[in-house]
Amino acid sequence: MSRVLFWLALIGATALALMPYPPHLPTDRFGDKFNHVLAFAVLAALAVPAFPAMPRLRLIERLSFLGAMIELLQSLPWVHRDCDLRDWIADTLAVIVATLVTAALVRRKAS
Repeated sequence: MSRVLFWLALIGATALALMPYPPHLPTDRFGDKFNHVLAFAVLAALAVPAFPAMPRLRLIERLSFLGAMIELLQSLPWVHRDCDLRDWIADTLAVIVATLVTAALVRRKAS
């Protein structure tokens, strides 16, 4: 079940990130970076239990790569979005923090 939730969240976050004119969300009032941090923190928090055998560093690398690919795709003219290196940095920092916190919580629960 945790993998299903992860993949649904990944598809949803990617779709929202690549929509030319995404819907307004309640979190928009906190700014674009907040939405990036929220999306990638949730993805990381879902990925840790979904892929328990995956080394944490690989999980961080894969989700960071997803953030980079989204930014590159947003630079395409027909996507009508902007590529911003700071968005990718926010994504990556959120993934690192959420992965470490979630992994610690999972370890604590297991012991």
